[in-house]
Amino acid sequence: MSFDYAALFPQGLSYHDFLQTHGTESQRNRWQAVHDKVELTPPQRTLLSGFSRTMKVLVSAGAWCGDCVNQCPIFDHFASHNGRLLVRFFDRDRHPDLAQAISTCGGERVPSVVFLSEDDHVCGRYGDRTLSTYRHLAETQLGPSCPTGFGDVNESLLADVTQDWLDEFERIQWMLRLSGRLRQLHGD
Repeated sequence: MSFDYAALFPQGLSYHDFLQTHGTESQRNRWQAVHDKVELTPPQRTLLSGFSRTMKVLVSAGAWCGDCVNQCPIFDHFASHNGRLLVRFFDRDRHPDLAQAISTCGGERVPSVVFLSEDDHVCGRYGDRTLSTYRHLAETQLGPSCPTGFGDVNESLLADVTQDWLDEFERIQWMLRLSGRLRQLHGD
């Protein structure tokens, strides 16, 4: 099934507009608590600031979603370090066509991300959880221990998830930077 991401992209919302439109006060507070804990290291900030190709990033999310709470604030930090990262959020339930087009493992999971080139070619998809998150879940849910769902943000896991996402953003950036088509277009 073909999907017109280029037509959808302009309908997306910025991080703050997404939360203002779709989040309750309680949800916005939860997202803010994670946002406040995301810390990019100096090498991560240097890497992000060096991205030279425009990258469109469509994020299917839900303000109510715990996985989104723990990952989407990371994208806002990335975008704030490089204006070429055009991140737009789409509420999964208000954009069921997008959710269906990017379903993963038979479900409309969030957050799910589609990366586009500046001229709207699909370059990759990533989500719903990163490898570090799945490792953490396997460790806490497949063995004798069971998570309670209460407590503060696991800052070590947040740092690992931030790096997982940065690795994917970097992979797409290198794809765009080394694309023969885009190198010819930009003369570099």
